[in-house]
Amino acid sequence: MSERNWIDLKQDADTGIETIRAHFEGHAYDPHWHDSYLVGFTEQGLQRFHCGRQRYDSVPGKVMLMEPGEIHDGEAPTAGGFTYSMLYLDPHWLERELRGLFGDAPEDCIPAMSMTVGQSPELIFAIASTFQTLHQQELRIVRQTALDYLLSQLTSQTHWRKRSESDPRMPQVARLARDYLHANLHEEISLTDLANEAGVDRFRMHRAFKAAFGLAPHAYLVQLRLAQARRRLAAGETPAFVAVGLGFADQSHLGRWFKRAYGLTPASYRQRCTRLPDAT
Repeated sequence: MSERNWIDLKQDADTGIETIRAHFEGHAYDPHWHDSYLVGFTEQGLQRFHCGRQRYDSVPGKVMLMEPGEIHDGEAPTAGGFTYSMLYLDPHWLERELRGLFGDAPEDCIPAMSMTVGQSPELIFAIASTFQTLHQQELRIVRQTALDYLLSQLTSQTHWRKRSESDPRMPQVARLARDYLHANLHEEISLTDLANEAGVDRFRMHRAFKAAFGLAPHAYLVQLRLAQARRRLAAGETPAFVAVGLGFADQSHLGRWFKRAYGLTPASYRQRCTRLPDAT
C-alpha cells in the first residue's frame, strides 16, 4: 500500500460489525464484493466507484449504501484522494434487528437498500455516531443505543425484497455458470466445466457471464474465494490454512489478491478482527 494510503479497521465482538475508516489516492481497490451490507459516507475528497453497471461520485455530505454481493471498485480521480468511514453490517444481524422494528416483515424477504449514493444528513449522523462508539469500544449500553438509532434511520432507506428474487433479464447460461461456481468454489474449475454445466460452448458462456456480472468467470471465482477468506480470517483461521482450503496456489497468492481487493494483507486483516498475534 502506498504511504499516502491507510486503513483503520476494527470488529465489534458482540455484533460482528466491522468499522473501517480509510484514505486512498489514485487507484483504491479492484472490483470486489462483500458478504455484508455497507453503510458509510465520504468525509473528504471525491470518491468514485462503479456499482451495478453505474458510475457514482460521492463527496462529503453523501451517504453510500450497498448490499451483499454488489460488485464495486474504487478510485480517487482528484488530487488529495478521498477519506471515508464505513460500517460493514452482518446480514443476519441486520435482518434480525430490522424484523424487530417491522413487526409485519414478510418471512420470505430480506432487507434491500433503496439507493446507492444520496443525501441523508440524519443517516450520516447516525453512521458517524455508531462508528465512533463501536470503534472506540464504548460500554455495551452505549454501543447498543447507537445501533438502535442507526437502525431507526436505516428504515427510511430500506425495503423488503423476496429472498429468491433474481433478475429476470439474466440469461440462464450465466445463472447456471454462477451457481456452479458457488457450489464448487473450493475445486479446480475450468471454463469447459462451466460451459458443460450451462449447456453451451465456452465462448458463449464466457460472453454471457461477463455481460451479466461485469466480471469474467475466473475473476468472479477469485472474488468468491476472497469473500470466503475474509470470513474465515475474521474467525481466526491462519492465512496459510485459508489459502489451502480455498484453492489458492499458496499463501502469497491469496495475499496478492486480498490486498488488491481490500487494501490489507490477510494477516493484518485477521489481526485487526481477532486481536490475535500475527500468524502464517
